[in-house]
Amino acid sequence: MAFSLIWLPEVLKASGLKVSLVPGWETRGLGDVGNIFGIICHHTGVSDPQKRIMPSLRSLRDGRQASPGLKALPGPLAQLGLGRDGTYFVIAAGRAIHAGLGKFKGQVNGNSNFIGIEAENGGGPSDFPWPSVQLNAYHRGVAAILKHLRKDETYCCGHKEYALPAGRKADPNLEMNSFRASVAAILKGRVPAPTVIPAIEPGGAQRPRPTLRRPSKGGLVKKIQMKVGAKVDGKFGPKTEAAVRAFQRTHGLVPDGIVGPKTWKVLDAV
Repeated sequence: MAFSLIWLPEVLKASGLKVSLVPGWETRGLGDVGNIFGIICHHTGVSDPQKRIMPSLRSLRDGRQASPGLKALPGPLAQLGLGRDGTYFVIAAGRAIHAGLGKFKGQVNGNSNFIGIEAENGGGPSDFPWPSVQLNAYHRGVAAILKHLRKDETYCCGHKEYALPAGRKADPNLEMNSFRASVAAILKGRVPAPTVIPAIEPGGAQRPRPTLRRPSKGGLVKKIQMKVGAKVDGKFGPKTEAAVRAFQRTHGLVPDGIVGPKTWKVLDAV
């Protein structure tokens, strides 16, 4: 049986955001959530010299092992993971252990009454400033969820603002008043909506091809894989996405890992 936050992917997609569903997300959670009061924003705190998109995904899904100074925690550790490329990974539709002891606007049940977003960032100088595509997606994703909840930007907080005792947490390493101001601008329509990639090629094409991304399958995916140098198995997985990104960067395209009309056109030419 699916948990309550089953609406998350469609709300994010409707705002033009890139969404990747983690298998089993609909029924993943330590029980269901209660009434959602707001959003707690986090960063993962994982340093990654390779600057991979979402190296923390497995631990966010499955939990963490005990280590010096940290106790073991079962997964999920957040409902959403936000990759460095602006992709939202939907991890759980149920309750996640992301908040711990704390209080915000009188609310103390962070795990039950707040949606947790873990953005991939080490929290140190090597990960600052944040990639603009990731930060923009953070603002837009929070705005989309708050709009669905019929709440304003003041119902979003940083983990460092929620956690008690004060100073227990330092994430996210963002100035939260500025963050909320950006969310407010989106909610009030002061920021232009992002350009949504068409679902198929424009009408001029004789045989319009669909826009493909993870987890698409089929013959067209095989054609893409042959062009970008990925394993040809007809399954658009993370390795194919990485190869598409590399191809897009090489050819001056936005490296979003999505094969839409612009990318199809360049693929045809090589």
